[in-house]
Amino acid sequence: MTLNAPASLVLGTSSLGSDPDTAADTARAMLRSGMLVDTSNMYAGGASERALGEALAALGADERDAAASRIVSKADGDRETGVFDAARVRRSFDETRERLGVDRLSLLHLHDPYTVTSDEALAPGGAVEALVQLREEGAVDAIGIAAAPVPLMRRYVDSGLFDAVLCHNRFTLVDDSARSLFEAARERGMTVFNAAPFGGDLLVKGPRDGARYEYRPIGDALATWTASLFRVCAEHAVPTAAVALRFSTRSPLVDRTVVGVSSARRIEELLALHAVEIPDALWSAVDALGPAPSPVDDSRYEVEA
Repeated sequence: MTLNAPASLVLGTSSLGSDPDTAADTARAMLRSGMLVDTSNMYAGGASERALGEALAALGADERDAAASRIVSKADGDRETGVFDAARVRRSFDETRERLGVDRLSLLHLHDPYTVTSDEALAPGGAVEALVQLREEGAVDAIGIAAAPVPLMRRYVDSGLFDAVLCHNRFTLVDDSARSLFEAARERGMTVFNAAPFGGDLLVKGPRDGARYEYRPIGDALATWTASLFRVCAEHAVPTAAVALRFSTRSPLVDRTVVGVSSARRIEELLALHAVEIPDALWSAVDALGPAPSPVDDSRYEVEA
């Protein structure tokens, strides 16, 4: 698998560890895939990082060092209190290192800072200060901001303090609202991670009863548009999921595309999707559908001056 692993793909681990019976095999396959592995202090209550740490410990020294260098994690606020200050970032990072069994990370994101304002996070003693210090100390090579609402994310990107940005469900076939965010990050020389190119599973399974995009029910207008998208892809005998994945990986605004996987088999399926050839005529047909009805509304999120 390693020889065919595209550098642009990143394996997401939000569900890793939820099933103890499959966690070990899945973690081992992820680490041996040759791809970056994206985890978080909070994923599966810490079980995601523990599964990766146990899989790392079972590898030989050389393989372990190479695999560890490909793990990206995130600092999270306190699960119970919501506190997300400099001290909490330090504790989160220490918890991550202990679970993974590593001394340092190549990249650590500030993850979903919704319990504090961006002014609080960026102020002295705030979460961002701790991230910057970890980078200065050499404990991490780079720092990033990982969340979803574009207005909130833009405040962190515009601070000029981060090396990377990760945004999910905002740059897909049905929603490209993160375009301006990614353009701003590009201008600053930041690495851009685009997560959830399938919008949950809407662009894999299509519109149906109970269909959702980014955890929310879709409306009739988006269901109609997505049905037309699936019809166009079927006419060209190409899986819609392959088109959704390529939308992200072909974009000059995106360095890495993060896709959640739940098993070793899913990794193989992801690689197969990435290898699908997509004719230019299909892209033209998708463009002819016009913009999709917006599936999310980020206007409720604050943006400080």
